[in-house]
Amino acid sequence: MQLFYNPNIDATTETFSFDKEESKHIIKVLRKKDTDILFVTNGEGYLFETEITLASDSKCTVKIISFEKKPKSKYHLHLAVAPTKMNDRYEWFLEKATEIGIHEITPIICDRSERKVINNERFDKIILTAMKQSNALYLPKLNEAISLKEFLKHKNDGLQLIAHCEDTDKKTLKSVLKPNESITILIGPEGDFSEKEITMAIDSQYVPVSLGNTRLRTETAAMVACHSIAFFNEE
Repeated sequence: MQLFYNPNIDATTETFSFDKEESKHIIKVLRKKDTDILFVTNGEGYLFETEITLASDSKCTVKIISFEKKPKSKYHLHLAVAPTKMNDRYEWFLEKATEIGIHEITPIICDRSERKVINNERFDKIILTAMKQSNALYLPKLNEAISLKEFLKHKNDGLQLIAHCEDTDKKTLKSVLKPNESITILIGPEGDFSEKEITMAIDSQYVPVSLGNTRLRTETAAMVACHSIAFFNEE
């Protein structure tokens, strides 16, 4: 199934048109024509089966034949991950985490962060492309970048964890997980969180956890956490 995206449709929509860029892709590149079937999501769990009624490369119009809504997963994973020095590594994380199944992402700026400017527009496009490619029906939420200090001021629902590399008392990720709960995990930058930041997170009720016996890159740690939690909650 090839999946298309339109955020402006819902269960009450009968017909709609794609924007010019998507219309050109559908008609010129994919060579779709009148009466062809397209599957579309709005990123909120809906899968719409539609039929092309106007095969125009400037305004491809479809009518909705049927739709279904996939229920949300019973758990919610929020990864707060420091941007990596090499931007492509963070983009790789965004793509793969979306394919595996993540719900929310916040770039956090830390004491040792070497990259502090985030291109959310580009990141949004990467997440959207990964959602369509993997036939997922829920679009992960990408928040604006925020300092770790500011992030910790906001209480998150459920389990709050910080994964760091310091040789201190830590629990294994597996030992603290429970099925079907909300989880927020902090992942630091190259060079890890500072001791001050770890203390600050613990004071904010974050539980220190280990993601394994080896030292992981930022994006690898984020992927390990994402996959481990998805696998743990697999039905």
